[in-house]
Amino acid sequence: MENVLVIGGNRYFGRQLVTRLRDSGIRVAVLNRGSTPPPPGVAHFVADRSDERALTAALAGQEFDTVIDQVCSTPRHAETAVRAFAGRTGRYLMTSTIEVYDTGEPHRPGRPLAESAVDPADWPVNHELPWEEDEFRQASYGEGKRQAEAVFTRSGAFPFASVRLGHVLGAADFTGRLAHYAERIAAGLPVLIHPENLPSSYTHEGEAAGFLAWAADQDFTGPVNLASHGELTATDLCDLVAAGRPYRTAAPEPGEQASPFSFERYYGMDNSRAHRLGHPLSHTRDWLPGLIAATVGQELPA
Repeated sequence: MENVLVIGGNRYFGRQLVTRLRDSGIRVAVLNRGSTPPPPGVAHFVADRSDERALTAALAGQEFDTVIDQVCSTPRHAETAVRAFAGRTGRYLMTSTIEVYDTGEPHRPGRPLAESAVDPADWPVNHELPWEEDEFRQASYGEGKRQAEAVFTRSGAFPFASVRLGHVLGAADFTGRLAHYAERIAAGLPVLIHPENLPSSYTHEGEAAGFLAWAADQDFTGPVNLASHGELTATDLCDLVAAGRPYRTAAPEPGEQASPFSFERYYGMDNSRAHRLGHPLSHTRDWLPGLIAATVGQELPA
């Protein structure tokens, strides 16, 4: 593998992915809408990936060993990419999400979700849904990812794999999810947690970037779950953030939003396929305490 295109890659672990590939000696290019310049030494193509004409024009004469798609979130995105990259790449990786498992079907705690729980080869694709509307797309994030995986899988245009990431945490996280816990605990306010308090799976931003960079040069296809060992509940997160300090929890009132990572459904992921493929996996307890200390510790009183 000598030549990789990353679609997106402007922030969070996508930025790390780009620099990891560059620093390993691979020729890297980034394609985005131009709002953020790529790191030094990285080529830049400017286009809206949902605009097929602009995308095709920006890629004129280009071929890639691997394309890593960080931002595909609808079946229409996938259909555009299939047409634009057919015959232009030897491998296509899509960054997917744990949210694909939020299908409305109940999942039993303690039986982690394997990739087969959502099979893109069989998942229906609905072209009539309003995928161009921001509000609908955001509300249907998991479904958009499921249908995008289905389009790529069934196209046969190139070898395709999707990496279903657990909830990604890191110092560059712009969502403020861990900070929410620190702020509530520091202020003596209850952390709002669903009564069932079901666990989920997580991965570190560096682990996500490292796995994607490694997977770009592999030959496996199909979906693969990427998550650190060690599921966590919202109460586990409280314990780690509080680090022995007292804190309070409460159930959200009707219409009140629970804290981030408080779930009424089980989100544990089976990561055995990633392990079998040969990539080492961390444990959440190896990196999360240090991450909390570095990113939200200042919110808590000494």
